[in-house]
Amino acid sequence: MKLADVVATAEKVTSTSSRLAKIDALATLLSTADSEELPVLVGLLLAAPRQGKLGVGWRGLSALDATHAATPGLCLSDVDAALDELAASSGSGSAAARTRLLTDLASRATATEWDFLSRSMLGELRTGALAGVLLDAVARASDRPSEVVRRAAMLSGDLGETAVVALTGTEEELDAIGLAVGRPVLPMLAGTASSPTAALEVTGEASVEYKLDGARIQVHRHGDDVHVYTRSLADVTHRVPELVEIVRGLPVDDVILDGETLSLDEDGGPRPFQETMSRFGADAARELALRPWFFDVLHVDGRDLIDEPLSVRLAELERVAAEWRMPGIITADPAAAEQLSRDALAAGHEGVLVKGIDSTYTAGRRGKAWVKVKPVLTYDLVVLGAEWGSGRRQGWLSNLHLGARDPDGEFGEPGGFVMVGKTFKGLTDELLRWQTEQFPEHETRRTQSTVFLDPHFVVEIAIDGVQRSPRYPGGIALRFARVKSYRTDKTPAEADTIQTLRGLLRG
Repeated sequence: MKLADVVATAEKVTSTSSRLAKIDALATLLSTADSEELPVLVGLLLAAPRQGKLGVGWRGLSALDATHAATPGLCLSDVDAALDELAASSGSGSAAARTRLLTDLASRATATEWDFLSRSMLGELRTGALAGVLLDAVARASDRPSEVVRRAAMLSGDLGETAVVALTGTEEELDAIGLAVGRPVLPMLAGTASSPTAALEVTGEASVEYKLDGARIQVHRHGDDVHVYTRSLADVTHRVPELVEIVRGLPVDDVILDGETLSLDEDGGPRPFQETMSRFGADAARELALRPWFFDVLHVDGRDLIDEPLSVRLAELERVAAEWRMPGIITADPAAAEQLSRDALAAGHEGVLVKGIDSTYTAGRRGKAWVKVKPVLTYDLVVLGAEWGSGRRQGWLSNLHLGARDPDGEFGEPGGFVMVGKTFKGLTDELLRWQTEQFPEHETRRTQSTVFLDPHFVVEIAIDGVQRSPRYPGGIALRFARVKSYRTDKTPAEADTIQTLRGLLRG
């Protein structure tokens, strides 16, 4: 399969808001792929290459000096081989080797192909081809029932391999994919609501539980053999020995647990998310101890529970892991749910998850069985630049570079601005047109991908919080930033400061 065909389909998917049109385009592409190409194709479309971490960052990609090919010539197998080499590059001289490999790949790709590959490698491919859409496309291409494909993907934990079985295997082989202790499954996801009361209107009677600002974990135990997996199904067992020992001590032989983990400070409050995530890194500081909070159980001693209602699963969870359960209540009373939400926020947590008490455990699109409720934080920031869009946003200035005010020059020039993140979310077509018309009037310089601006435009940004990050000079990055509106009534001198944003960090 030619990479150009993949890019053309991705652009077609990006250019439409119709879910059915996205599914049709992706199904057509999937049906033309060979079996060995399917995992590669799925990984690129999900911006999650099958090789996992590639050791590639946006700074390294933007610094490359390569002349792109004039005509398409790359195949998926070429890209996959190059990514294999990137993933295997480590140790002394690996940085230079990665630069050489990336430069070679960039020079063999057209500018359009390289834009697609870069965003896929960085996890920033904005095609709308999320897992749920792609799962439906696999079902369409293979003429299999969507619910069967979704279940197989959840239980195998690998959408690419599920596509292989669905498109090249038999119905029996697809149906035979089941839950197995030691093989991580895709996690169940939650929708959103503005309040616990609104969430209960969706779920009915529910388990209302604390929503921690922690890391999602899935723990499998078979006898004394314990494995801990992250949200992305990466095995981090060797980095979290305290979690292994806790699960090894539970009164079971076989179990699969779903939950979160985080580190607590000296006062018993949650440490920042980034500190918890640092424990999963290669240079983890073991003195930062993690504690688990389990909120679901999928299997106990030979009995699969994913098709049982949540009420049954919670009863089993209480039996086997009561000490490590997520705090929560079962209720249909909005007042009780609102009080638990206030308790969670007062304890320093994100909010609550509201889960229908009769719901089974499913993965894929965000449904109505689980609903998360978190307060929305808004801040006024300054636009420092904007990147040209792609696909449906081709020709428009889209992804915004956001800066906070630095009045004392703690991170740069006094009275200047410090970049704290990017976002393209929340931008309507009307705003995209307006930005494209207005921004060039305040341009200071530009590159092939970005127009940089003087600090003129103030925009109100909603975020879920901030996290520590070396990516930007201020040492923080916005979490889940999205545009609410432009504040034409405010000047850059009225923008929020980097100190205010850093104040959201705990500890």
